[in-house]
Amino acid sequence: MARRKLTLTDIIILCILLAVSFTCFLPVVHVIAVSFSDKAAAAAGLVTLFPVGFTAFPYKYLLDDQQFFRSLLVSVERVLLGGGINLLLTILMAYALSKEKKEFPGRNVYMWIIVFTMLFNGGLIPWFMVVKTVGLLDTIWALVLPGAVPVFNVILLMNFFRGIPKEIKEAAVVDGAGPWRTMIQMFVPLALPAIATVTLFSVVGHWNAFFDGLILINKQENVPLQTYIQQLVVRPADFSSMRAEDIANLSQRTFNAAKIVVTMLPILLIYPFLQRYFVQGITLGSVKE
Repeated sequence: MARRKLTLTDIIILCILLAVSFTCFLPVVHVIAVSFSDKAAAAAGLVTLFPVGFTAFPYKYLLDDQQFFRSLLVSVERVLLGGGINLLLTILMAYALSKEKKEFPGRNVYMWIIVFTMLFNGGLIPWFMVVKTVGLLDTIWALVLPGAVPVFNVILLMNFFRGIPKEIKEAAVVDGAGPWRTMIQMFVPLALPAIATVTLFSVVGHWNAFFDGLILINKQENVPLQTYIQQLVVRPADFSSMRAEDIANLSQRTFNAAKIVVTMLPILLIYPFLQRYFVQGITLGSVKE
Protein backbone atom coordinates (compact mmCIF):
# COMPACT_ATOMS: atom_id res chain seq x y z
CA MET A 1 0.00 0.00 0.00
CA ALA A 2 1.42 3.37 -1.04
CA ARG A 3 1.90 5.94 1.67
CA ARG A 4 -0.19 9.07 1.53
CA LYS A 5 1.91 12.13 0.91
CA LEU A 6 1.91 14.86 3.51
CA THR A 7 0.00 17.93 2.45
CA LEU A 8 0.63 21.49 3.56
CA THR A 9 -2.31 21.19 5.95
CA ASP A 10 -0.80 18.05 7.51
CA ILE A 11 2.51 19.82 8.02
CA ILE A 12 0.85 22.86 9.62
CA ILE A 13 -1.19 20.66 11.99
CA LEU A 14 1.91 18.63 12.86
CA CYS A 15 3.88 21.78 13.65
CA ILE A 16 1.07 23.12 15.84
CA LEU A 17 0.82 19.85 17.75
CA LEU A 18 4.59 19.72 18.24
CA ALA A 19 4.58 23.32 19.50
CA VAL A 20 1.74 22.58 21.94
CA SER A 21 3.45 19.39 23.14
CA PHE A 22 6.73 21.22 23.62
CA THR A 23 4.98 23.98 25.57
CA CYS A 24 3.33 21.43 27.86
CA PHE A 25 6.64 19.64 28.38
CA LEU A 26 8.61 22.77 29.30
CA PRO A 27 7.32 23.09 32.92
CA VAL A 28 8.22 19.45 33.59
CA VAL A 29 11.74 19.94 32.28
CA HIS A 30 12.09 23.13 34.32
CA VAL A 31 11.05 21.41 37.57
CA ILE A 32 13.50 18.58 36.91
CA ALA A 33 16.26 21.10 36.23
CA VAL A 34 15.48 22.98 39.47
CA SER A 35 15.55 19.75 41.49
CA PHE A 36 19.10 19.06 40.31
CA SER A 37 20.34 22.66 40.63
CA ASP A 38 22.37 24.46 43.23
CA LYS A 39 20.49 26.32 45.96
CA ALA A 40 21.86 29.72 44.99
CA ALA A 41 21.11 29.28 41.28
CA ALA A 42 17.53 28.22 41.98
CA ALA A 43 16.96 31.14 44.37
CA ALA A 44 18.39 33.61 41.85
CA GLY A 45 16.13 32.34 39.09
CA LEU A 46 19.03 31.28 36.88
CA VAL A 47 17.63 27.81 36.14
CA THR A 48 15.69 27.40 32.91
CA LEU A 49 15.78 24.02 31.14
CA PHE A 50 19.14 22.75 32.34
CA PRO A 51 20.50 22.33 35.89
CA VAL A 52 22.87 25.02 37.14
CA GLY A 53 25.47 23.81 39.62
CA PHE A 54 24.37 20.20 39.34
CA THR A 55 23.66 18.44 42.65
CA ALA A 56 21.53 15.50 43.75
CA PHE A 57 21.43 16.59 47.39
CA PRO A 58 17.64 17.32 47.38
CA TYR A 59 17.00 13.68 46.46
CA LYS A 60 19.45 12.49 49.09
CA TYR A 61 17.68 14.54 51.75
CA LEU A 62 14.31 13.35 50.43
CA LEU A 63 15.22 9.80 51.45
CA ASP A 64 15.19 10.97 55.08
CA ASP A 65 11.71 12.55 54.81
CA GLN A 66 9.60 9.87 56.49
CA GLN A 67 6.32 11.75 56.04
CA PHE A 68 6.86 11.90 52.28
CA PHE A 69 7.15 8.13 52.02
CA ARG A 70 4.23 7.55 54.41
CA SER A 71 2.09 9.74 52.18
CA LEU A 72 3.46 7.96 49.11
CA LEU A 73 2.33 4.61 50.53
CA VAL A 74 -1.11 6.06 51.32
CA SER A 75 -1.46 7.24 47.72
CA VAL A 76 -0.34 3.86 46.36
CA GLU A 77 -2.88 2.14 48.60
CA ARG A 78 -5.54 4.58 47.45
CA VAL A 79 -4.78 3.97 43.78
CA LEU A 80 -4.83 0.18 44.15
CA LEU A 81 -7.93 0.05 46.34
CA GLY A 82 -9.85 2.90 44.74
CA GLY A 83 -8.89 1.94 41.20
CA GLY A 84 -9.95 -1.66 41.80
CA ILE A 85 -13.34 -0.61 43.24
CA ASN A 86 -13.86 1.87 40.39
CA LEU A 87 -13.07 -0.75 37.78
CA LEU A 88 -15.31 -3.43 39.29
CA LEU A 89 -18.33 -1.17 39.76
CA THR A 90 -17.84 0.51 36.38
CA ILE A 91 -17.86 -2.80 34.52
CA LEU A 92 -20.88 -4.12 36.41
CA MET A 93 -22.95 -0.96 35.94
CA ALA A 94 -21.88 -0.37 32.35
CA TYR A 95 -22.73 -3.93 31.33
CA ALA A 96 -26.20 -3.71 32.88
CA LEU A 97 -26.93 -0.31 31.31
CA SER A 98 -25.76 -1.48 27.89
CA LYS A 99 -28.80 -3.76 27.70
CA GLU A 100 -31.83 -2.84 25.62
CA LYS A 101 -34.93 -1.58 27.38
CA LYS A 102 -36.78 -4.86 26.75
CA GLU A 103 -33.95 -6.74 28.50
CA PHE A 104 -33.64 -4.25 31.36
CA PRO A 105 -36.99 -2.41 31.82
CA GLY A 106 -35.59 0.05 34.37
CA ARG A 107 -32.62 1.05 32.23
CA ASN A 108 -33.83 4.56 31.33
CA VAL A 109 -34.65 5.37 34.96
CA TYR A 110 -31.15 4.42 36.07
CA MET A 111 -29.64 6.38 33.18
CA TRP A 112 -31.49 9.53 34.24
CA ILE A 113 -30.31 9.02 37.83
CA ILE A 114 -26.61 8.69 36.95
CA VAL A 115 -26.75 11.58 34.44
CA PHE A 116 -28.38 13.72 37.13
CA THR A 117 -25.43 13.02 39.45
CA MET A 118 -23.09 14.36 36.76
CA LEU A 119 -24.93 17.69 36.70
CA PHE A 120 -25.76 18.15 40.39
CA ASN A 121 -24.27 17.03 43.69
CA GLY A 122 -25.31 17.27 47.31
CA GLY A 123 -22.81 20.00 48.18
CA LEU A 124 -19.58 20.09 50.16
CA ILE A 125 -21.11 20.22 53.66
CA PRO A 126 -23.58 17.33 53.17
CA TRP A 127 -20.77 15.30 51.57
CA PHE A 128 -18.56 15.85 54.61
CA MET A 129 -21.40 15.13 57.05
CA VAL A 130 -22.22 11.84 55.35
CA VAL A 131 -18.59 10.70 55.46
CA LYS A 132 -18.32 11.72 59.12
CA THR A 133 -21.64 10.10 60.11
CA VAL A 134 -20.69 6.71 58.69
CA GLY A 135 -17.34 6.86 60.51
CA LEU A 136 -14.98 7.07 57.55
CA LEU A 137 -12.98 10.14 58.61
CA ASP A 138 -9.22 9.58 58.85
CA THR A 139 -9.43 6.25 56.99
CA ILE A 140 -8.46 5.18 53.50
CA TRP A 141 -12.14 4.47 52.83
CA ALA A 142 -12.94 8.17 53.05
CA LEU A 143 -10.74 8.67 49.99
CA VAL A 144 -12.12 5.84 47.83
CA LEU A 145 -15.78 5.16 48.69
CA PRO A 146 -17.32 8.62 47.97
CA GLY A 147 -16.11 8.32 44.37
CA ALA A 148 -16.60 4.57 44.01
CA VAL A 149 -18.77 4.92 40.89
CA PRO A 150 -17.21 7.31 38.33
CA VAL A 151 -20.24 8.16 36.18
CA PHE A 152 -18.25 9.40 33.18
CA ASN A 153 -16.34 6.12 33.05
CA VAL A 154 -19.60 4.17 33.29
CA ILE A 155 -21.07 6.02 30.30
CA LEU A 156 -17.87 5.60 28.30
CA LEU A 157 -17.71 1.85 28.93
CA MET A 158 -21.46 1.43 28.46
CA ASN A 159 -21.24 2.94 24.98
CA PHE A 160 -18.38 0.58 24.18
CA PHE A 161 -20.43 -2.43 25.30
CA ARG A 162 -23.37 -1.23 23.18
CA GLY A 163 -21.08 -1.15 20.17
CA ILE A 164 -20.22 -4.84 20.45
CA PRO A 165 -22.23 -6.83 17.85
CA LYS A 166 -25.35 -8.46 19.26
CA GLU A 167 -24.50 -11.66 17.41
CA ILE A 168 -21.69 -12.28 19.90
CA LYS A 169 -24.11 -12.25 22.81
CA GLU A 170 -26.61 -14.38 20.91
CA ALA A 171 -23.90 -16.94 20.18
CA ALA A 172 -22.97 -17.04 23.88
CA VAL A 173 -26.62 -17.58 24.85
CA VAL A 174 -26.94 -20.40 22.32
CA ASP A 175 -23.87 -22.05 23.89
CA GLY A 176 -25.57 -21.89 27.27
CA ALA A 177 -23.62 -18.99 28.79
CA GLY A 178 -25.39 -16.99 31.50
CA PRO A 179 -25.13 -13.22 32.06
CA TRP A 180 -22.02 -13.47 34.28
CA ARG A 181 -20.16 -15.77 31.94
CA THR A 182 -21.13 -13.67 28.93
CA MET A 183 -19.83 -10.52 30.59
CA ILE A 184 -16.58 -12.02 31.91
CA GLN A 185 -15.59 -14.23 28.99
CA MET A 186 -17.02 -12.29 26.06
CA PHE A 187 -17.63 -8.60 26.74
CA VAL A 188 -14.72 -7.81 29.07
CA PRO A 189 -11.98 -9.21 26.75
CA LEU A 190 -13.49 -7.39 23.77
CA ALA A 191 -13.66 -4.13 25.75
CA LEU A 192 -10.01 -4.08 26.87
CA PRO A 193 -9.28 -0.76 25.08
CA ALA A 194 -12.16 0.97 26.87
CA ILE A 195 -11.35 -0.73 30.19
CA ALA A 196 -7.72 0.39 29.91
CA THR A 197 -8.95 3.93 29.24
CA VAL A 198 -11.26 4.13 32.24
CA THR A 199 -8.57 2.48 34.39
CA LEU A 200 -6.14 5.22 33.39
CA PHE A 201 -8.75 7.85 34.27
CA SER A 202 -9.31 6.29 37.69
CA VAL A 203 -5.60 5.85 38.47
CA VAL A 204 -4.72 9.42 37.49
CA GLY A 205 -7.77 10.78 39.31
CA HIS A 206 -6.91 9.02 42.58
CA TRP A 207 -3.21 9.85 42.31
CA ASN A 208 -3.75 13.56 41.65
CA ALA A 209 -6.60 14.14 44.13
CA PHE A 210 -5.65 16.37 47.08
CA PHE A 211 -8.78 18.25 48.17
CA ASP A 212 -10.55 15.32 49.83
CA GLY A 213 -7.37 14.61 51.79
CA LEU A 214 -7.46 18.17 53.15
CA ILE A 215 -11.08 17.86 54.25
CA LEU A 216 -11.43 14.23 55.32
CA ILE A 217 -8.01 13.39 56.78
CA ASN A 218 -6.86 14.95 60.06
CA LYS A 219 -4.02 12.64 61.05
CA GLN A 220 -0.81 13.55 59.26
CA GLU A 221 0.25 9.91 58.85
CA ASN A 222 -2.91 9.23 56.78
CA VAL A 223 -2.50 12.17 54.40
CA PRO A 224 -2.12 11.18 50.70
CA LEU A 225 0.89 12.38 48.75
CA GLN A 226 -0.75 15.16 46.73
CA THR A 227 -2.31 16.62 49.87
CA TYR A 228 1.09 16.54 51.58
CA ILE A 229 2.71 18.38 48.68
CA GLN A 230 -0.12 20.93 48.59
CA GLN A 231 0.45 21.60 52.28
CA LEU A 232 4.04 22.54 51.51
CA VAL A 233 2.72 25.72 49.88
CA VAL A 234 1.06 26.74 53.14
CA ARG A 235 3.50 25.13 55.56
CA PRO A 236 7.08 24.89 54.26
CA ALA A 237 9.31 22.06 55.35
CA ASP A 238 11.19 22.49 58.61
CA PHE A 239 14.95 22.72 58.08
CA SER A 240 15.74 23.79 61.66
CA SER A 241 17.13 20.38 62.61
CA MET A 242 19.51 20.23 59.64
CA ARG A 243 23.24 20.66 59.84
CA ALA A 244 24.69 23.94 58.66
CA GLU A 245 26.48 22.33 55.72
CA ASP A 246 23.22 20.67 54.62
CA ILE A 247 21.32 23.96 54.76
CA ALA A 248 23.96 25.45 52.48
CA ASN A 249 23.14 22.83 49.81
CA LEU A 250 19.36 22.71 50.10
CA SER A 251 16.54 25.21 49.71
CA GLN A 252 12.78 24.96 49.96
CA ARG A 253 12.47 25.35 46.20
CA THR A 254 14.90 22.61 45.19
CA PHE A 255 13.54 20.26 47.85
CA ASN A 256 9.94 20.73 46.70
CA ALA A 257 10.99 20.31 43.07
CA ALA A 258 12.55 16.95 43.94
CA LYS A 259 9.31 15.86 45.60
CA ILE A 260 7.29 16.87 42.54
CA VAL A 261 9.59 14.89 40.25
CA VAL A 262 9.27 11.75 42.38
CA THR A 263 5.49 12.25 42.47
CA MET A 264 5.27 12.38 38.67
CA LEU A 265 7.26 9.19 38.09
CA PRO A 266 4.54 6.56 38.80
CA ILE A 267 2.07 8.03 36.29
CA LEU A 268 4.81 8.52 33.71
CA LEU A 269 5.76 4.86 34.10
CA ILE A 270 2.17 3.58 33.90
CA TYR A 271 0.95 5.65 30.97
CA PRO A 272 3.11 4.08 28.20
CA PHE A 273 1.59 0.66 28.91
CA LEU A 274 -1.97 1.98 28.55
CA GLN A 275 -1.39 4.62 25.86
CA ARG A 276 -1.93 2.26 22.93
CA TYR A 277 -5.46 1.56 24.19
CA PHE A 278 -6.23 5.15 25.11
CA VAL A 279 -7.23 6.71 21.77
CA GLN A 280 -9.12 3.61 20.65
CA GLY A 281 -11.05 3.43 23.91
CA ILE A 282 -12.02 7.10 23.77
CA THR A 283 -13.22 7.06 20.15
CA LEU A 284 -15.05 3.73 20.24
CA GLY A 285 -16.79 4.57 23.49
CA SER A 286 -18.09 7.97 22.53
CA VAL A 287 -20.06 7.59 19.31
CA LYS A 288 -23.19 5.73 20.43
CA GLU A 289 -25.99 6.71 22.78
